[in-house]
Amino acid sequence: MSSRNAPRLGGFNATMLAIELRRLLRNRRSMIFAVLMPVVFYFVFRSQSFDAGGGNTAAFVAISLGVYAAMVSTASVSSGVSVERSQGWSRQLRITPLSGTAYIVSKILVAMVMGLVSMGLVYAIAAATGAQMSASAWVESFLLGWLGSMLMAAFGLMVGFLLPAENAMQVMGMALTLLAFAGGVFIPQTVFSTGFDLFARLTPMYGVTGLAHAPVLGWDHLGIWLLNIGAWAVIFVGAAVLLFRRDTKRV
Repeated sequence: MSSRNAPRLGGFNATMLAIELRRLLRNRRSMIFAVLMPVVFYFVFRSQSFDAGGGNTAAFVAISLGVYAAMVSTASVSSGVSVERSQGWSRQLRITPLSGTAYIVSKILVAMVMGLVSMGLVYAIAAATGAQMSASAWVESFLLGWLGSMLMAAFGLMVGFLLPAENAMQVMGMALTLLAFAGGVFIPQTVFSTGFDLFARLTPMYGVTGLAHAPVLGWDHLGIWLLNIGAWAVIFVGAAVLLFRRDTKRV
């Protein structure tokens, strides 16, 4: 009797990733929300005036809205698992050799591609409309913000596995906006009162936002930012894995 060998990498491959990307690009509503809205916000907030450290105000706002764009994109794409669950796609995948790890990794990678596009658009428009900071700050803030947005990909997966499709996106949109305000995306962390800063340090976007702005504002709170990111990563990833396992037991 011949035995069936498990596929390499749990079934993860370039073809599956390409299919996921095509499915994402066909979702016009998500594309508009994730890509265009942060650009609109950039033009709204860039006229503010405050101490922007090693760059002008437009550059500071570009970093903030770039991070927001990447986070919204990654979280929105990841939370789409709720729709797949409601449509029975998860059930179809479970009868294939695709492993749960490969499924989650593919979702995160697609989410990060979307985050790269949306954040890149904000930075490109900002560079063309007067944002000024050093070349190293452009590169460092972009990479730190984009890589940090992976945290929200895990958050989106958690929400997608936790809530039904008709509630997941509504909850996601409201949660991201509130967390952005609390984490200093729309309001510079440098103007936080002592009490609000202590509260903000407990919110998920605080660490990523601070880290992305560090190339222009300085690295004074690096330890706090990394602790914030690490703690929330453990919470979101752990919850997503547990919820995925619970969900697949029912499939």
